Amino acid sequence: MRAKRYGRCGTWLVLGFLLLTAPTPRPRPPFLTPAATDTSVPAIGRAWPVGARPTVLRGWEPPATVYGRGHRGVDLAAPPGSPVRAVAAGRVSFAGRVAGKGVVSVELTGTDLRTTYEPVTASVEKGAEVAAGEVVGTVEPTGSHCTTACVHWGLRRGEAYLDPLSLLPPWLLRRGPSRLLPVLGVPLP
Repeated sequence: MRAKRYGRCGTWLVLGFLLLTAPTPRPRPPFLTPAATDTSVPAIGRAWPVGARPTVLRGWEPPATVYGRGHRGVDLAAPPGSPVRAVAAGRVSFAGRVAGKGVVSVELTGTDLRTTYEPVTASVEKGAEVAAGEVVGTVEPTGSHCTTACVHWGLRRGEAYLDPLSLLPPWLLRRGPSRLLPVLGVPLP
């Protein structure tokens, strides 16, 4: 009986020793840490990249680690040839091909944020100033990672990926049309 008791105590002592002597993990620098939805992203978007209220085929899924699995953007349903618009005003920082896909990147005015759209045939050049809602290209028929035609819309601050939907104000995210209600108690002119 005593041997069992001492055996358990020995196990606990070894476990305690291992926990106390184990090195503590060092925190990663902030630019290497995957970011979840960032509440500091200003809702400066004035238009969806494609359509009026496109279907979100795949949402933002931040990875658990820097190189881990996840989805570093949002996939929006869009037929090939559809116009792709800048979500907010900015300057085109890249317009060209990466790994066979057309990519357009826009640095947003007054922020440290950059949006990306792919696969897109660019209609703008690097350095061009674009307004919110201005067409920056068209959806390419191939090169998407979606099962149907789509645009992958991304958002970055430095090296950290963020949820691009956080750029849109609530009135753009809500479904359904606006409704006008009667005004009662106001005299006619």
